Amino acid sequence: MAEVFLRRLTRWQAEQQREGMADLYVACHEPGGGDRRAFLERFERHVQEVDFDMVTANSAGVLAGCLYGFRPERGGALADGFRDLLPADLVVPAGSGRLFVLTELMVLPEYRYQGVATRLRDLLLSRHATDVVTAAVPPGTESAHEVLRAWSYSKLGEFAAPPREAWLRPRSG
Repeated sequence: MAEVFLRRLTRWQAEQQREGMADLYVACHEPGGGDRRAFLERFERHVQEVDFDMVTANSAGVLAGCLYGFRPERGGALADGFRDLLPADLVVPAGSGRLFVLTELMVLPEYRYQGVATRLRDLLLSRHATDVVTAAVPPGTESAHEVLRAWSYSKLGEFAAPPREAWLRPRSG
């Protein structure tokens, strides 16, 4: 297998790559393929979020993976959903803009179990000084659960709007 190269995308580059991201989304959610239109609508909203950041993995001209996240807007549904689930000692840092949410991780099946997801995560988070790193994944996505458990994240619970499961990164130190 060819070497995998990681690269950050600016907000503008991410918007320009939205169709490629949707193709990747569908390929990563086989056999059903996921809902392309719903992904594109969600992606369009996410790319406008504060501190949106995205990293892609490319191999031999193929978009092999992607991870993106952002700081959710205070008072927004995502931030409020996490506020109600976070441990008490993290509510204040999260509420003061120190919350970063991983919202989409996609790695093509043939590139899984090679450390691509972990490399994407490490590069994405290397530039964000945050107190609280979380993940918001759709309910019942076992592949996402598998990755999050491998990263030692713990499930906090679920919130309804948007329907997501909340996961928390272990605290360092």
